[in-house]
Amino acid sequence: MFKFIRWLIGFCIFIAICLFALYCTICIVFPIKYIDTIEKYSQKYDLDPAFVCAIIKTESNFKPEVTSHKGAMGLMQLMPATVDWAVEKIPIEDFSYDTIQEPETNIQIGCWVLNFLGNQFGENDELIAAAYNAGSGTVSKWLGDTKYSRDGEYLHYIPYGETANYVKKVKAYEKIYSFMLDINEQVK
Repeated sequence: MFKFIRWLIGFCIFIAICLFALYCTICIVFPIKYIDTIEKYSQKYDLDPAFVCAIIKTESNFKPEVTSHKGAMGLMQLMPATVDWAVEKIPIEDFSYDTIQEPETNIQIGCWVLNFLGNQFGENDELIAAAYNAGSGTVSKWLGDTKYSRDGEYLHYIPYGETANYVKKVKAYEKIYSFMLDINEQVK
């Protein structure tokens, strides 16, 4: 009996170590940086912080200095035309183009854009992610085409491979970040 108890304790310790190692690995692969800023603007623009984290992970892997070959900048990979449009609509204190890659400014504008898309597409995260990647006009066209949407509200097929993969990644990452943020909230 004593050997069994010793084995059981050892097994439980082994499982605990494995779970801790898994959590540490997930934290490395799925970082949660700038969480205060993400939560601030997620709350302001009525977004799920896990969704915002998933967008950032997909767009830039939480690297604020990233600029794409198409000119998208920062954590949320904002295009200059999108920034021009957004700053006309929202007041941003001390805005200049030099601040676009700063996490605070980039996340504020990106969250505002996600909220705008949410208002346009009924808060459907798949459509919001698709529109963030391919453009809202493109997604609206797809919704009006029976090849891509049966009901005009959901897409059963996304014709752009890049956008289809983007939406899949965002959905998967959102689940992971939802889990991680829940754990972080419980630890607080």
